[in-house]
Amino acid sequence: MLIPINGFLSRHEVRQFRDHLDVAEWQDGQATAGALARSVKNNQQLADGVEPALSLAHHILRHLDRHPVFISAALPGRIHPPRFNRYRDGGQYGTHVDSALMRPPGVDAIMRSDLSATLFLSEADEYEGGELEIEGAFGVQSVKMAAGDMVLYSSSSLHRVLPVTQGARVAAFFWVQSVVAKESERLLLFDLDQAIQGLRAQVVADDAHLLKLATVYHNLLRHCAAP
Repeated sequence: MLIPINGFLSRHEVRQFRDHLDVAEWQDGQATAGALARSVKNNQQLADGVEPALSLAHHILRHLDRHPVFISAALPGRIHPPRFNRYRDGGQYGTHVDSALMRPPGVDAIMRSDLSATLFLSEADEYEGGELEIEGAFGVQSVKMAAGDMVLYSSSSLHRVLPVTQGARVAAFFWVQSVVAKESERLLLFDLDQAIQGLRAQVVADDAHLLKLATVYHNLLRHCAAP
C-alpha cells in the first residue's frame, strides 16, 4: 500500500514551517531509534513536546482530522503525534521496519502501527539523494515529493532513506493505527469510497444507486472495523 497525497500543506504553510524548522535546535536522531534501527540511523530530529515541534505537530493533526483523502485511506483510530527529522551531510536511514507497537508521548495506551506517513517539507531540488525507498510486493518504489506533499505506506514494509549528499531533506513523519487492521480490507474500502466520491460529483445526492453504494460501504466498514 502506497498512497500519495499531493498538496497536503500549502506553499505558505510550508514556508511558515521552514521559518521555524530552519532555526530550530536539532538533535541526534538515534535517540528515538529501536535497537535494530539504531545501527542504520544517521539523521537529526527535534525533541518531542517542545517548540517548535509541538505547535507544528498540532497544525498537522488539525489538517489530518479534516483531510478527506487521508481519512478515506487511513480510517484513523489513533495517530502518533508527528515528529520532524532532517538529513544532510550524508545522513541516511538504512533498511528497517517500523516498530509494530508504540507508546505515544504522554499517553498510557499502546498503539499498533498500521500506516507510516512522510510529509515532505523540502523541495525536491533543495537536496540530492534522500529518496524514500519502500519495498513491496511489486518491488521497490522510490518516493521524492514536492514540499507539502505526503505519502502513506504500510508500516510493515521494509524501507529506507538514501544518503543526502547535498543540501538538507526536512520532513515530518508519523504513524497511524487504523480502525481496520487488515491492509487488504482498507484498500478495498478506500477504492470503494473514492468511487463513491467520484459519483457524487455526477449524480444527485439522493440517487438510488449512489445511496446503495454508500450503504454497502458503511456496512462493509462496520464489518471490517476492529471492535
